[in-house]
Amino acid sequence: MYVYRMIKNNSSDGAIGSCQQHGALGEPVLLLQALWDALRSQQEVLSSPYTTTLLAFLVHLVFCAPYLALDVLGHISPGIHLYSISRSAQPLRVCLRRWLDCFLRVAMRYLTTILPGTVLYQRMRNPSFPYLAPSCHQLFVEVTACLLLFDAIFFMLHYAMHRVPWLYRTVHRPHHRNQVTFALAAQDGSVAELLSLQMLAVGSTWAIGCHPMSEAVFHLINTWLAVEDHCGYDLPWALHRLLPCFGGAPFHQAHHHVYRGNFAPYFTHWDLLCGTYLYAREEPARKHEGRTMRRRRRKKSLGSDCVCE
Repeated sequence: MYVYRMIKNNSSDGAIGSCQQHGALGEPVLLLQALWDALRSQQEVLSSPYTTTLLAFLVHLVFCAPYLALDVLGHISPGIHLYSISRSAQPLRVCLRRWLDCFLRVAMRYLTTILPGTVLYQRMRNPSFPYLAPSCHQLFVEVTACLLLFDAIFFMLHYAMHRVPWLYRTVHRPHHRNQVTFALAAQDGSVAELLSLQMLAVGSTWAIGCHPMSEAVFHLINTWLAVEDHCGYDLPWALHRLLPCFGGAPFHQAHHHVYRGNFAPYFTHWDLLCGTYLYAREEPARKHEGRTMRRRRRKKSLGSDCVCE
């Protein structure tokens, strides 16, 4: 608190006090402070909604790029398909066309949905750039708390969208146009769904009371996890293989195949607790059940037990 009051009284003396304080705490915290100081020096640029929207879009594309490379290389080296969850190889032309169509849809959503939403949010909120970076402990706790909160609320919303017919038809159906998932499809959804996810991510950081640096790290991890969940590959170094509490791409691919389980975006505990966890051995039988439901819906409107594609 003494360092914080010193910063509030005098910015230059506060910066020196901050360096002394962090220097005493160790090299990792000093590194965080140096990184935060570099970000603070660009606060006018980073405060622009146009910059943040562009950065979010570019980060999403960068995270997707390795999986696009795997899709292309899979047509050159068939061994790569051993790690593909679907195992249903498509011609390269069809694969690239799928990526291009999805890219155009996502780019249009960013232009017509994410950007206006970000402009409105920035007008309602004045971004703050405190002098001190968060400690390593604070950064870890805040990011973890945001992921857990986001995961819990997403589970409830996702479950509701699959159980309430009009919610599914008007909000969630566009996301399930890709029965076989691929990385770029992580943000391929309706306007209402993308806005709700944007508000949920922002609301999670607000509810936890994150430092701006923790908020930025959470958004980066959130984007990466969404891309990895939709990538369509079960790679040896994937996060769910290192940390079993994460579901990963096989977990979410089963949801896109069957539509009846695995509603949480990242962690598995909510599906385990609520009885909606879909084990791999259950997928073929429940996939057939899902096909039966889809045939029934083609003949008549959706029923009350909506677990749709």
